[in-house]
Amino acid sequence: MDVSPVWLSIKLATVTTLLLLLVGLPLAWWLSKRRTLFRMLAEVLITMPLVLPPSVLGFYLLLAFSPQHGLGKWLHDVFDVQLVFSFPGLVLASVIYSLPFMAGPVRSALQQLPPSQAQASYTMGKSEWQTFRYVLLPNIKPALLTATILTFAHTLGEFGVVLMIGGNIPGVTRVASVAVYDAVEQMDYSLAANYSLLLFGITFLLLMSVFIYNRAQAKTPLE
Repeated sequence: MDVSPVWLSIKLATVTTLLLLLVGLPLAWWLSKRRTLFRMLAEVLITMPLVLPPSVLGFYLLLAFSPQHGLGKWLHDVFDVQLVFSFPGLVLASVIYSLPFMAGPVRSALQQLPPSQAQASYTMGKSEWQTFRYVLLPNIKPALLTATILTFAHTLGEFGVVLMIGGNIPGVTRVASVAVYDAVEQMDYSLAANYSLLLFGITFLLLMSVFIYNRAQAKTPLE
């Protein structure tokens, strides 16, 4: 069995998760503040990948990334960069697709913190960013770990979006979920089962680690 699609999936999930830690955390912090119409609209747009069929989102991203349209045309004309059928295109699409899995849990956790924590930090002369980095984030470690693992696992199992954007180029865009689809199309159910088992095992271990950690943080013993 060729394990390169699995390693490519892990690489994609790792890069996507790291980028979303940089982008999603400040965004979640901004969304957790006082509700305004603009923030509500932003939250709706960020949450859309949770309810849209992946093929629909993938189609719109395909149009946006295409060298003949929008962002894709600008990048191709100015920087000679093509997002469609490339690993960078997969990363950008995955960041958009998995954003709600990072921003959602962190935003909810930040909103549940007592306002007194931030206020006490401000009275000590700390800036908003310092308060977020050194006061608020350490108090939402379980939610932060959950968001990180969910983002990684969700990206690991992507299919519709990555197929629309990346196609099926071995070593470049052929991730594990696409390899499963290919194996089934070729009626090689044994190979499909092997890929599926690997994805299932990795995801199961990741989620189990989250539950064990969160239970330990809550100091609730297993029965």
